[in-house]
Amino acid sequence: MVQKIPATVVTGFLGAGKTTLIRHMLANANGKRIALIINEFGDLGVDGEILKGCGIENCREDDVVELSNGCICCTVAEDFIPTMQKLIEREDAPDHIVIETSGLALPQPLVRAFNWPDIRTRVTVDGVVTVVDGPATAAGQFAHDLAAVDRQREADDGLDHETPLSELFEDQLACADMIVVNKADILGETGASDVSGKLKTKLRAGVQVLQASHGVIDPKVLLGLGIGAEDDLEARHEVHHHHHHDDDHDDREGDHDDHHEHEHGHDEFDSFVVSLPEIGEVDGFLTRVQDAISAHGVLRLKGFAAVPGKPMRMVIQAVGPRIDTHFDRAFADDEARATRLVVIGQHGLDQAAITSALETAAGA
Repeated sequence: MVQKIPATVVTGFLGAGKTTLIRHMLANANGKRIALIINEFGDLGVDGEILKGCGIENCREDDVVELSNGCICCTVAEDFIPTMQKLIEREDAPDHIVIETSGLALPQPLVRAFNWPDIRTRVTVDGVVTVVDGPATAAGQFAHDLAAVDRQREADDGLDHETPLSELFEDQLACADMIVVNKADILGETGASDVSGKLKTKLRAGVQVLQASHGVIDPKVLLGLGIGAEDDLEARHEVHHHHHHDDDHDDREGDHDDHHEHEHGHDEFDSFVVSLPEIGEVDGFLTRVQDAISAHGVLRLKGFAAVPGKPMRMVIQAVGPRIDTHFDRAFADDEARATRLVVIGQHGLDQAAITSALETAAGA
């Protein structure tokens, strides 16, 4: 059985904080091997150097690959696909691949490249995460240093220099499965929620907007790392709940301070498991799962389903509105033909409502 390696595309303009976000992600990957493909221009190759020197134990030299040409869509065949193949065929293949793009070329061709026959059976697009410079967006200018972004464009012959930045920004938003508004600390609470609200009007249904300061976001949310591994679902299920089961008493003085302390820790996100029987039929089920995701602000959903008449499990992976499925292995003889989904969202998810929406979806 071949496990598909999930790949996340991180896009956003120069200065939005993609490198910081990725560095935090690598430093907190908890032993997962993350390979990084950097698609930067000219003298911005420093990103690669910084990350190579990051000194993080599970980020080795050969885990960072730099694509030579800025415009990834023009070099899919001779550059991107061979790079991906090399990573996939390694003996210690990565658990996750992160591809950083400059935000100047559209992510669509890159996402389409995952359908190339050479790599299609081995990798899957986990999602497109767009990092946005909060203060710049609030000021209506997309990037903190517009001149630097323009120089970056001039340096690349493969790009269409005519497209206004505002349009590229709209494209980054239109293509995203998750948005990270970075530098939220500079904006303050009201400023940050204003920006998030404005962005939400430009997004597809189900795309969630997260706020971050200094690129700090739990990798399990960004990359779904370690979510949905059935062997430790039970254990994790318990761990996640012991500090949330008394939510009703959250306003107790002591408890509240404690919660504030952890505001930027792992308490920002909740996850829980929904166990269901075999599902009715696939299309209806997936459509209703998608509706549940959009309606309840679910960031990620991961797990597997038992499909009538199919001996194999269907693996389901959703990031925002993007749902990806494939069959991975047969149910074992002693294994119940069940459906199990792990749901992740920001703290305060309506667990009861989501569970019942998923139950309804399964009964399709």
